[in-house]
Parts: sequence; structure tokens; C-alpha cells
Amino acid sequence: MTLEVAVAVPFKQRGQTRLGEGEFVVALSLDRNWFSPDQAKRLIDVATGRGLLERDDGDVVAGFDPAAVTVPAEYEPDESILREQSTFERILDSLVAAGNDKQEAVAAVNERQRRLDITVEAAAALYARQEGVDVGDAAQAARDQLRE
Repeated sequence: MTLEVAVAVPFKQRGQTRLGEGEFVVALSLDRNWFSPDQAKRLIDVATGRGLLERDDGDVVAGFDPAAVTVPAEYEPDESILREQSTFERILDSLVAAGNDKQEAVAAVNERQRRLDITVEAAAALYARQEGVDVGDAAQAARDQLRE
């Protein structure tokens, strides 16, 4: 997961799981020159929304074990990770990461959505469950969207 790798780097660099927000931004913008400071702040927002980070009294805290993340030597994140992914995109990414073919998964989700007359997010969550893929809080988000 590219987002997880980008978020792990500042923690790995400092050997900690808690950093000041400014320290995190500096690590990504000045130390690595991957993002502008505003983009690094956006990355915090996106990662927080995905459950990878938590904010606590001006600090960012890793919601995962950064030491367990492998950072390829030539890794450089793409700016596309700064955009918020929809619940469907998150579930689809989990399916693909688990080895499912993307086109087959999309076709199966679309068929299930049409047949059950439910949202695409709910159909994707059901398909992921059928395939044995844990989609965590994305499944809860799909449930919440059904209730709305």
C-alpha cells in the first residue's frame, strides 16, 4: 500500500510511533522533498481518514507498526495518494491486494449491486466478505452509507 509506505517513512526515520505534526510535515517536505508542506498536511488528513494515523494533542500517532513496513530503496510516492479514496475504491484496493483480478471484482460487484439493488459500496463489502478479504472500517463505512 503506497499510502502506508509514505506515512511510515517519517516514523521509521525517527524510530518512533509518535511525532509532532510539524516534525512529520518536515520529514516529508524538507527532508525527503516528496511533498510541499501543504501536501504533507493533506497526507495526514488522508491517512487519518484511512485509520493509519491518529491526531493527539498536536502529534500524529501511527495506527500501525511503521517498523513492519518495507520501504523500497527507490520509493517515491505519487501525488495521487493525496486524494481521498471512496469506500468503494478502498474495498477494491483491498481485493486487488489480496490477489483478486480487478476487472473480475468490479464485474462481480456491479452484478451484485444490480441484483440486490444496493449501493456499490455495500455490494463491494459483500463481495469482499465472500472472497474472505477483510476490509475493516471500509465495511462499516458501507454499512453507514446504507443507513443514510
